[in-house]
Amino acid sequence: MAASTGRLFWHQCRPRLHFVKPMTGHRPPPQRCGISTSSRPSPCPPTPTAPSGARNYSSDPQSTPPNASKFTYNVSASYIAKGRTYDPWTHTFHFNPYNRVQPPKKRSKSSRPESGQDAFFVSRLGPNPSEVALGVADGVGGWMDSGVDPADFSHAFCDYMAQEAHESTSRALTARQLMQKGYEAVCHDPSIKAGGSTAIVGLLTEGGNLEVANLGDSGYILLRLNGVHAYSEPQTHAFNTPFQLSVVPPSMLLRAAAFGGAQLMDQPRDAEVTRLRLRHGDVIVFASDGLWDNLFNQDILRIVSRTMNKIGAWEDTGAGVKVATELSRFTQPRGWPSEGEAEKKAVVTLQSLLAMEIVGAAKAASMNAKLNGPFAKEVNKHYPHEKWLGGKEDDICAVVVVVQEEGEGIKAKL
Repeated sequence: MAASTGRLFWHQCRPRLHFVKPMTGHRPPPQRCGISTSSRPSPCPPTPTAPSGARNYSSDPQSTPPNASKFTYNVSASYIAKGRTYDPWTHTFHFNPYNRVQPPKKRSKSSRPESGQDAFFVSRLGPNPSEVALGVADGVGGWMDSGVDPADFSHAFCDYMAQEAHESTSRALTARQLMQKGYEAVCHDPSIKAGGSTAIVGLLTEGGNLEVANLGDSGYILLRLNGVHAYSEPQTHAFNTPFQLSVVPPSMLLRAAAFGGAQLMDQPRDAEVTRLRLRHGDVIVFASDGLWDNLFNQDILRIVSRTMNKIGAWEDTGAGVKVATELSRFTQPRGWPSEGEAEKKAVVTLQSLLAMEIVGAAKAASMNAKLNGPFAKEVNKHYPHEKWLGGKEDDICAVVVVVQEEGEGIKAKL
């Protein structure tokens, strides 16, 4: 196949595949939900929260010293839909932990951010403004072939998780549990007839702990002092076929079975869980595959390091890099814009600047027909005859967190 037609072929195949037909020597992904005879899929089964095949580990097994210090999280998101012109001032979200979360069923499609099939949420975790829940969901584009808007699932899913996190009264809520609660809410929403998405959910606690549940090919990267400290690996059934949560009509399940295939219906329990201890000055990026398909980890590190060093948040002392003691002068805006004023008043913070720089670079790379990115590398590895060149145009969404530690503990560490 010629390179030009190969590009069209892969753009058609990039939306995640719905049906996976058995191949010689390969077992199809297990079909975990039963077929319902009702007009709508049966509710999602309760999912145990105990690890099931997921890797749990910590970069620092030591517990947080009591009363030593307190962590706060400065969060912004930036996004752009495929085929749209990126305007960083319009396509950026500034998180304010004191804002109320709008009930999911009161949100209209017109109020969604211009992120296409990608969706995200950032919410206070329960009553504590210092604790944060956030996530990114990438709608499965292949549902468009069945007349389904994938954005309906991903945006509703994130809205439900935001509401659950904001209203949570449990100190024991886990990232997997929050993903499960959002998924169950979508399954019971009569307006969501079908659809699916990948998902990554993160919980950030006042004690400096991060827990991430990742299902599919969205992901995160943790940057610390000019280095990549940790990052996620994509979960896939096969090349270009990531793990995904789904709501599937019974008629579609029957049709898949009739053709000898299986529907991809992974569960929150399949998400890989990671637990990490954070430090003052860490930068965490959560994003959809629109970022990871176009920028390598080292590209993101260069963008973040350049920005952090330029403004003085990370300082090169000659003997190494250290974090500025006071980050609030970079992370706090001069007063939050009131509702309706965000479009009139440009708010620039360190976290929003990082989000804009990262998404802007990913957007430019996605449209570069000559410079190969991570997706091109993977296509050429699995299908060398396709001769893929350039970036991968897609929806792009990134949520950026700048970690700040306050109290006596931080002075002893710097």
